[in-house]
Amino acid sequence: MRWKDEIVSNTIRLVPVVCFTLFLSFGSLATPEAQEKSEEGTLFEEEDLLDLDIEALSHLDVVVTSVSKSPRKVSRSPAAVFVITREEIRRSGATSIPEVLRMVPGLQVARYNANTWAITSRGFNGIFSAKLLVLIDGRSVYTPYYSGVFWNVQDTLLQDIDRIEVIRGPGATLWGANAVNGVINIITRNSRDTRGGLLAAGHGTEEQGFLNFRYGDRIGEKGHFRFYGKFFNRDTAYVREGGHDDWRVSRVGFRTDWELGERDSLNVQGDCYDGVAGRQATLTLFSPPFSAIHNQDVVISGGNLLGRWQHQFSETSNLALQIYYDRTEREEPFVVEENRDTFDIDVSHQFALPGRQSLIWGAGYQNTSDRYTGSNTMTFLDDHQTKHLFSAFVQDEIALVEDRLFLILGSKFEYNGYTGYEVQPNGRILWSPSDSHTVWASVSRAVRTPSRVEEDVIITASPPPGMPFFLGIIGDKNFTSEDLLAFEVGYRAEPLNILSVDVAAFVNHYENLLTQEYRSPVPDPRLPPPYLLLPMVFDNKMDGETYGIEVATRWKPFRCWQLQATYSYLQIQLHADGDSLDVNAEAPEGRSPHHQASLRSSLDLPEDFTLDCGLRFMGRLPGLNIDSYLELDVRLAWKPVEDLELAVVGQNLLDHRHPEYRERSGGIQATEIERSVYGMITLRF
Repeated sequence: MRWKDEIVSNTIRLVPVVCFTLFLSFGSLATPEAQEKSEEGTLFEEEDLLDLDIEALSHLDVVVTSVSKSPRKVSRSPAAVFVITREEIRRSGATSIPEVLRMVPGLQVARYNANTWAITSRGFNGIFSAKLLVLIDGRSVYTPYYSGVFWNVQDTLLQDIDRIEVIRGPGATLWGANAVNGVINIITRNSRDTRGGLLAAGHGTEEQGFLNFRYGDRIGEKGHFRFYGKFFNRDTAYVREGGHDDWRVSRVGFRTDWELGERDSLNVQGDCYDGVAGRQATLTLFSPPFSAIHNQDVVISGGNLLGRWQHQFSETSNLALQIYYDRTEREEPFVVEENRDTFDIDVSHQFALPGRQSLIWGAGYQNTSDRYTGSNTMTFLDDHQTKHLFSAFVQDEIALVEDRLFLILGSKFEYNGYTGYEVQPNGRILWSPSDSHTVWASVSRAVRTPSRVEEDVIITASPPPGMPFFLGIIGDKNFTSEDLLAFEVGYRAEPLNILSVDVAAFVNHYENLLTQEYRSPVPDPRLPPPYLLLPMVFDNKMDGETYGIEVATRWKPFRCWQLQATYSYLQIQLHADGDSLDVNAEAPEGRSPHHQASLRSSLDLPEDFTLDCGLRFMGRLPGLNIDSYLELDVRLAWKPVEDLELAVVGQNLLDHRHPEYRERSGGIQATEIERSVYGMITLRF
């Protein structure tokens, strides 16, 4: 009953906040300025939809490109897609991409410590979460190191993000392997839309200083450019013994966009970064006391360069070519040092076919080369590898009934250096009985391919008290891909022009899921006698099912006030094989919440004030001994003049501190996330 008492207690604390918000909202409705503002209106052409904020049109009319690699309204997208607009990002008060993602239904976003996150879609969360593909402007930031995302290096100027498109569920047919439980596509603005200067700075209790700068302008008659720089310094989170998880990073970048003619456009952009992410880790020693707690400053640096050319053959045919290079350097003292170079080229072509068909096909090649320097704690059997990935895809969209009924069929074909050939097909159907109602359904296959860690790592942990064994996690070249067969249905409606509803339900069946199987103890020349190594080898001895429902609604009772509510339910059932020796194989069942919910209020007040409140509920994580919690973020901003904004932001206001995630493995210290308040000034010139 503790969770019920907690909800009641937190609800009582919310009463003054709710009353204050309602008071301000009704006050704003009574002012002539607010009434005059509410009568303004604008008409938009179809081709202008990509340049609009959500305030300008219905939520279901927002255009996305991640579902079909071509512009398409949310209402006509046969997938569980959610869009965060640039205006929502600005008004969220978030200072990092993971914080922004808390808005998305079905996405579990948990902060492990001040600089480490556990993020996934539809279950299987962890700081080494492996089933979520993340892209920034089409560049994959999914690392083959451990099959996941290092969230503490994924960043850009938040003011330059146009929108974030999140697909819950498989996206493998278009985006390839590892787009298993979802795809996050972060899309930045065209440089023609960011002319002029921007300076933003702030300071607070946890945000201990940040500075953002950007400037953009024309290049001749056909081009535009922008360049930016940013720096932040974040304080450690709370732990009784004293934490070491501070986080500071400097980053610079640029983007240019060229209109080469009536039919051709070119985009070239790049970023580089350098910083430190602190952490406290458990290191392995080969002599008594066999382990030590060490404060590390993990050095993170890297850069990327991307070019994208697009050619428009006609209104129904276009070609896109994208090439990028990415360099990653990560130094974890006394653990492992990684240097990775990735080269990727991708081409896609879309055109119309007879019989109301639109076909898109493409091909790609990726080369990734790594080099590792290991330690007692972690090392690799092969310290240098180069892997090749070849891919092709095709997808056909058939209008069975013009503008009402569509059938989409396609598949991805890949050859990778771990498991060889992989085929990932999907079929989708979408029916719009009217302009305000849409029903869709899909069946998809997706795979999660092995990582470097699962192939040839050796992770050595100190012996348990009284046991003559060091524990070892050993990679296995026979580890195969994890398989998903997903069934989804969805419904979207806009019964009123001020109300929209988006519902998605799913049933997922997984096979060949990862387990760690014990083997017989073996001698190891690194260990002092009489100690042996007790190996645990990666294997595929588990299957399982997940099912759930996700709901997102938006209501705009007045032009100056918008409410957004989300709810997600998730159930995970895992089944280890009868001969599996992994006693923790089914532990992921208790690492994702059954229930998540959020409520966001965005209110325009008189005298150019805005008030934004975000309330979120996270269900308990019994497998990690973390109780459910309710938290509140508030942002109050004022624009005394057109190009100047002052803001005060409070985060996690309902608790002095609380834990959000604890990993059972990894040897990294988890901390509690503290209440935070910061002030920010933004100047445009």
